[in-house]
Amino acid sequence: MKIAVIIVRTLVALMFLFASVSWFLMVYFHAFQMPPVTGNMKVFNDGLEASGYLMMLIKITELVCALFLLFGRYVALALVVLFPVMLNIVLVNAFLAPSGLTSVIPLLLGVLFLAYTQRDKYAPLFVSK
Repeated sequence: MKIAVIIVRTLVALMFLFASVSWFLMVYFHAFQMPPVTGNMKVFNDGLEASGYLMMLIKITELVCALFLLFGRYVALALVVLFPVMLNIVLVNAFLAPSGLTSVIPLLLGVLFLAYTQRDKYAPLFVSK
């Protein structure tokens, strides 16, 4: 089980690391262009870009949490912070771009598996006092 946790943690970390680093390369260094999107997904992306800060905040959060996961430090905290981001990624793909679910579902399963392995660290959050 320990080896499975390390493998899944590394794969999830690398996926988030790739997503955040490639976004920074695309936006700041113009290393490549994002493929054109249309319809509601374009409206959603334009809204994120129009905010001026939200996409930057999301990508920095992904980067920091990916590094935590990659190095095996603060894993429970990284998963708590990443879960709302992950949930939004799944819902955006489900409602606006269903073809993207094939790559998002394995990532969600990996995050849920890692959260399950860290469940003892989350137990105090659910204690009523």
